[in-house]
Amino acid sequence: MLIDDIVARLDEGGPKSYYSFETFIINLLKHHLSLQGKSLESNSDRNLPCDAVAPEGIDDIPGPALFEIRFNPPRDIKSFKEAWASTIFSYLSLTDPEKRPKSIIFISAKPLSKNFKNEMPLGLGISNSAVKIIYWGPEEINKIVNRHRAKASEIVNNLFSLRLEAAVKTPAADWVADREAIIEKLKDSYERGQFSLFLGAGVSSSAGMPNWENLLNSLFVAYLSQEFDEDNAIDSSDIKELVGRLNKVSESSALMGARYLRKGLVGSSAEASAFVDAITKSLYELRNKNYNINSRLLRAIAATCMPRRTGARVRSVVNYNFDDLLEKQLSNVGISHRSVYTEAEVYDPDELPVYHVHGFLPEDRTNYPSLEKSTLVFSEEGYHHIYTNAYHWSNLVQLNCLRENNCLMIGLSMTDPNLRRLMDISARSLELNKHFAFMKRLSIEEFCFDSTGAEKKGAIKNLEAAKKFLDTHHALNEGLMMELGVTVIWYEKYDEIPEILEKLTRV
Repeated sequence: MLIDDIVARLDEGGPKSYYSFETFIINLLKHHLSLQGKSLESNSDRNLPCDAVAPEGIDDIPGPALFEIRFNPPRDIKSFKEAWASTIFSYLSLTDPEKRPKSIIFISAKPLSKNFKNEMPLGLGISNSAVKIIYWGPEEINKIVNRHRAKASEIVNNLFSLRLEAAVKTPAADWVADREAIIEKLKDSYERGQFSLFLGAGVSSSAGMPNWENLLNSLFVAYLSQEFDEDNAIDSSDIKELVGRLNKVSESSALMGARYLRKGLVGSSAEASAFVDAITKSLYELRNKNYNINSRLLRAIAATCMPRRTGARVRSVVNYNFDDLLEKQLSNVGISHRSVYTEAEVYDPDELPVYHVHGFLPEDRTNYPSLEKSTLVFSEEGYHHIYTNAYHWSNLVQLNCLRENNCLMIGLSMTDPNLRRLMDISARSLELNKHFAFMKRLSIEEFCFDSTGAEKKGAIKNLEAAKKFLDTHHALNEGLMMELGVTVIWYEKYDEIPEILEKLTRV
C-alpha cells in the first residue's frame, strides 16, 4: 500500500513522527474535503484532545466530525478513554446543537487492535446513536491517498514548510489561559510521582548568584590584576574597562574564553585545583547580597521535593549549577538528600539524589569528599569530555531521568547542545510529550522598546508586525520543543515560576 511507504518515511521515532503524520493527515484531509466543498479546522484548544474538526462532516459521515490522529495506537487505553469521555461530555452539553459532534474518527498510522475498537465506545459512555465512532487504520487512509496520489506526494515532500506555515497562519491563542490547561497536566504528572527536576542558572540567579558572564569577567579581572601587578600604568578600574570592552567586541565563545582563562590562571593544565579554587572564590563572593539566599524559587523547588504520606513525588534532581544553594535549602527544611557529582557516589533509597552533572563547587568543600574527581564543565575541555563520551555517568543519569520520569526544566535556556541531544535520543521512545520546560515569553514592551532609566525609546516602529512576528517566534519555539517531547510553560515575569510551583504542592 502507498500509505505503508509514506509511514515508513515518517517513522523517525518519538513525537517527531507523530507531528509529521498529523501534518500529513490534516493537509490530506483538507484537500479531500475542499473537493467536496467542505472545510477542516485545526483544534487549538488544549482542553480538547481532538486534533481537527470537520464541521460539515466528511464523505457520507455526518458532521461535526472530530478527528483524533495518532501515529501509534495508544498504549494506555484507560487514560485515553477517560480523556475522550470528558471531551464528549463537554461537547454534548453544549447548548448550541450545531456544535455537538455527530461523529468521532480515530486515525492511526498503525493498525488498531480489536480490543481498542471494542473498549472505546463503552469507555466513552455513549451509544453509537448519539455519536458515530469510526476507526481508520492504514487501509482506510490508503483509500484517500490513492484518490490523491500527487497531492499526497507533494505533502510528504513539504512537511517542514507546511508545519511552519501552520504556525504562522494559526491565530494566536490566549497563552495565559492555555497555560492553565498545561499546568493541570503538569500537576497530574507530578501527582503520579515519577518526576524529576532539571535546574539551570535561572534558579541560582534568583538567589543573587552571578551569571556566566559576570563570573568570567571577575576571573579575567583577577587574572589580569595578577599579571599587571607591577605595571603602574594599568590599575583595577582600567582592567575592568578593558575586560568589558573585550567581551563586547569579541565574538569568541564563552567556553573558549574559559579555556583561555584557565590557562592564564593556573599556568599549566596540571594545576587544576588552583583553577577550581579561583572559580569557587569568585562564585560565592560575587553573590548579590541584596537577594535572599533562600529565594522564593528555591523554597518552592524544595517544597516540591518534600515527601508526603504516600511517598516522594520528586525522585531526582538534575542540577547544572556549580553551587550548593539547593542543598542548603533542602537541609533547612529537613529533606534527606545526597549530592552526586561522581560516578562512584551512592545514595540511600530514602535520600533524594541531587546530580551535579556539570560539576560541583560547594562553598564549604570540607563537607564533600572526592570533589577533585568531579568533571567541571566550565571550559571547552570539560564540555568536550562529556559531550564526546556517550557513557559518561552524567549523560547516563540525564538520559535515564528523561526516559523513566516526567521532567520539569526550570531556569534552563534549552540551548545546550548536549542536553538537546539527550532529549532527542530519549524522545524516540515517546509517542507524545511527557516533559515540561519554563521558557520566557517576550512581551511587546521589552521587544519594541529600549528603556534607559525613566526614558523609554521605541526600537521597532511597526508594532502590529512585531506582534505577529513574536506570535510566530513563540509558536515555532513550541513546535521545536514538541519534537523533543517537551511542552513549553510560558512566563513573562520570573515571579510566575514559583507561583506555578506552589500550585503543585497545594493540597
